[in-house]
Amino acid sequence: MKKILLIFCVSGLIISCGTSSKSNAPSTKASVTITVDPSEYASTITSDELKTMLFKYASDEFEGRETGEKGQKMAVEYLKEQYKAMGIPTPLGGDDYFQEVPLEKQKVTEAKLSVNGKPFNSFEHHLVLAVSEGIEISVDDMVYAGYGIDTDKYSDYKNIDVKGKIVLVKSGEAKDAEGNYVTSGTAEETKWSSGRQAMSSKRDAATEHGAKGMLLMDNELFARYAPFFIRQAESGTTGRLSLKSNETDMAMLMINEDLGKALNPSILEDHTPKVLDSKMNLTIENKSESITSENVVAYIKGSEKPEEIIVISAHLDHEGIKDGQVYNGADDDGSGTIAMIEIAEAFKMAEKAGNGPKRSILFLHVTGEEKGLLGSRHYTDNDPIFPLANTVADLNIDMIGRIDPKRKEGDRNYVYLIGSDKLSSDLHNISEEVNEKYTKVELDYTYNDENDPNRYYYRSDHYNFAKNNVPVIFYFNGTHDDYHKPSDTPDKIEYDLLENRTRLVFHTAWELANRSERITVDKTTE
Repeated sequence: MKKILLIFCVSGLIISCGTSSKSNAPSTKASVTITVDPSEYASTITSDELKTMLFKYASDEFEGRETGEKGQKMAVEYLKEQYKAMGIPTPLGGDDYFQEVPLEKQKVTEAKLSVNGKPFNSFEHHLVLAVSEGIEISVDDMVYAGYGIDTDKYSDYKNIDVKGKIVLVKSGEAKDAEGNYVTSGTAEETKWSSGRQAMSSKRDAATEHGAKGMLLMDNELFARYAPFFIRQAESGTTGRLSLKSNETDMAMLMINEDLGKALNPSILEDHTPKVLDSKMNLTIENKSESITSENVVAYIKGSEKPEEIIVISAHLDHEGIKDGQVYNGADDDGSGTIAMIEIAEAFKMAEKAGNGPKRSILFLHVTGEEKGLLGSRHYTDNDPIFPLANTVADLNIDMIGRIDPKRKEGDRNYVYLIGSDKLSSDLHNISEEVNEKYTKVELDYTYNDENDPNRYYYRSDHYNFAKNNVPVIFYFNGTHDDYHKPSDTPDKIEYDLLENRTRLVFHTAWELANRSERITVDKTTE
């Protein structure tokens, strides 16, 4: 009886009997090769099936799928039933396809705050951005951490201990003598420079160093946020959703320049971290309401390397109902959600035919993306079902059903790729090769630029994997006139494009799952 050697390549499974000149098998055997082409399974991804499902998923029946609300609960049940019908199990065991995501819906919270006996007022001098429990403290060892930046090239935390303390930081970031940002060496802004991304990056840095609270002085953001907080407080409505950690979350306040100077008189010109002499009294009453949302998870176990995981992700939520109008979110992100179901079906059909993936595939539908990437952050930061060290890559699909009207040149059969080359050269090269062989989508890297003013790399769920050095690709068609409007409906989807883009993701996942060697991470992210 002849021995059978199993070999995997880009095109799929090759069963080789005997040897070739490059084989380690004995040279006396003849060579016969039978190839299983993944195109057979990719062909099951069709525009008709995508259209049928999306008209259901993005219908008024699902009420815009707002996180924690009725429509979102209907959406997760729909997704669960799709996976059950396909016979794709959950990694959680039994019938449990839901990874619970604990959230808090916060009412606008006022704080009582004084510095050296002088009171400072809510909304005029400070805003409570996050607090998980009530606080009543007197602080006489507040630590000033300059810009609050922590990178390999520059860190405000290098020579200070902030564990268990309140940290004061300011907006912006340090520059060198030539006017370049020290974290990047260029004049272009980074994730630390300004806006919401800088705020969250500085919060994360303080959290990682064990701070129990942070005050961020940012006059520009304060001027934008304060009127909104005042309206919310006057109306008594609930504010934003935040993610509850398994541990006590860090309290976070945004403050203006007046309060910043009271805490550190030289804050504008002084960037040197130090312990401050000022004494601050702070009282906050938590007025949040606990709610639960769900990520939906399904799983095909790898046949040879089941401990290595390929994640395919898309967010299941949207904007809900506003002023009586349903925000259907057909493109954002009904398109990615339905694409994932079709990809899962293709992998399941391959498994039934005896060609299941070598590595495991996790289908991860995340909640709360529109509220701040909450579901994916819960998965990566609080409760990774599979260790991130075992996670080979995340292929994230967020809006792949339309055409960007701002894109004036190039083929309509395109997709924007973001992040493919930022952590792994292997991943980028595989993506290019697979596309050239199977789908021939025009791969557009316009928004992959480090200097992209839209900062899309930081704005969808892949980023929570990337910040943990898991290679990612973000598939995206760009925004359009219906973005975040009730007019984002399924009749406007370009279903032929959705089909081909979905097949591209499938083929890329197939190669990642079946190649002999795991892709390498040869770059790092800040």
